[in-house]
Amino acid sequence: MFQNTKCECGHQNPVGTVLCEACGKPLLEAEATSKEVLEMRYDGMARRSQRSNPNIIDRVWNFFSSVKIAVYLIVFTLVGSMLGTIYPQESTFLNIDPSVYYKETYGQLGHIYYLLGLSHTYESWWFILLLVMIGASLVICSLDRVLPLYKALNKQKIRKHMQFLTRQRLVYQGPIEEGAEEWITKAVTPLKKKGYRVHTEGNALLAEKQRFARWGPYVIHIGLIIFLLAVLARGLPGLNLDEHVAFPEGEIKKIPNTSMYLKNEQFNVEFYSEEEVPEQFRNLNKIVPKLFETKVVLYECTADCSDLSKKPQLNEVARHDVRVNHPLNYNGLKAYQFDYDLTPTIRSVTPDLVNAKTGEKYGAIQIDMVDTERTFEAGPYRLTVKDKFMDFGLDDNGQPKSLSPSPNAPAFLFVIKGPDLPEEGIQYLYFAKQVDKQRFQQDAINQQLVGGEIPLQLEVDSMDKVDIIQSVSYLNIRIDKAMPFVWVGAGIVMLGLVMGFYWHHRRIWIRIDDGQLTLGGHTNKNWFGFRREVSGVLKQMHVEVDEKSLDNGGNQA
Repeated sequence: MFQNTKCECGHQNPVGTVLCEACGKPLLEAEATSKEVLEMRYDGMARRSQRSNPNIIDRVWNFFSSVKIAVYLIVFTLVGSMLGTIYPQESTFLNIDPSVYYKETYGQLGHIYYLLGLSHTYESWWFILLLVMIGASLVICSLDRVLPLYKALNKQKIRKHMQFLTRQRLVYQGPIEEGAEEWITKAVTPLKKKGYRVHTEGNALLAEKQRFARWGPYVIHIGLIIFLLAVLARGLPGLNLDEHVAFPEGEIKKIPNTSMYLKNEQFNVEFYSEEEVPEQFRNLNKIVPKLFETKVVLYECTADCSDLSKKPQLNEVARHDVRVNHPLNYNGLKAYQFDYDLTPTIRSVTPDLVNAKTGEKYGAIQIDMVDTERTFEAGPYRLTVKDKFMDFGLDDNGQPKSLSPSPNAPAFLFVIKGPDLPEEGIQYLYFAKQVDKQRFQQDAINQQLVGGEIPLQLEVDSMDKVDIIQSVSYLNIRIDKAMPFVWVGAGIVMLGLVMGFYWHHRRIWIRIDDGQLTLGGHTNKNWFGFRREVSGVLKQMHVEVDEKSLDNGGNQA
């Protein structure tokens, strides 16, 4: 792109450099004849994105180093985020079938919303890809600019070319009566009082302060990169968990994707009386809860955690009464009270195997609704669970199926083998609830399965043999190990903003040739304050100057 890489001062400059690294002389022919103010953003240093014959890697680099592309990516991400807020995301619900829910609730537009994948926008591949591309753009934009800037600021020479000084935005030229080196020596004191770090070399001077302000934008980029990495890391296993889990009262249940177990030891709920109901709830025509809490015990699995054939060994680590806005908090794992269900459900039932003709009992078996054993022994008979339906129903072909994972109408299909039965045994369908026996006509179904009279039955003669879950507490389990890094990234962004807004990088170059003073000044912000400051220093050196005359184009001859 640029051919002239050697300056008349003898310094060899890298290809692509606009200004000589040593003296600041413009290297391009067009720049050398121009009188316009110099572009000082990177002190004339070349950037990789300005290569004249880019290869494939350079083209990718150029794409991501473009600020325009970064803006487009941010706009696309914002639009995607907005689309994700039109309807509730799937993750906000406990148990729904999204293929049906969005159409039934929001009509055809909701169904299209689901088909487009917008119901899980923030977990979608395209949204994550946009975040990754923004992160790549931040990294490459920063490297493309910060490396030349760092090199330029750390290779500053004290004596600059005359054209470099006279083409700064702030310039002064005028005669002095004192000797050059004497004047330079006296100028050090007022500049230091203004906070400048001063370097001298014969009849030349360089004064600089608050260089760190130039790194503010790149500190912001570092903070944003950490922020994005933390957000993306939340999708990795073990770093983030946000689940709504049902905990039946009196049961210990494993927390998904962790080695922790939680027991709902007791659930309590209190309701407002008619006199106590707050005004905003009086027209709801329903009972309003005043307080609901779950007394929980948290366990950590210490052995046999992944061996399904063995019972896990648990160690109690915490107890807490979980209420709304008062979660259990243990080593980053939080359990929030979310909802509850007071509908009684069956936990287990213990029926007797009975001879249908004589009424003789052969033994009892305990059937757990969730952790159902595979085989049972009742006297001389062996019962094997062939199929289980937590919510018994029939499909379009009349075949039995489970309508939901909840034990609304639990049914168990057994194969019974033993004396006076066929060698292959008989099939027997058992409903745990009495109302379901009548609703689905259990006896009629079993007669069809046996092909005649039923020789054996499972019967419960007392409610003492039915274990009822009185309530279910829904807890929101959260683990977010990436959140501290999100806050670290946000803190670094704020630091970069403060660096960039409240401090300004200022530089003053001076050289004296044959009694003629030439001053050039540059700052990245607040030119009015800088001009006033330079004018004050010159006046202390007994150089009469008008502030406005320091602007390039209005300086003294």
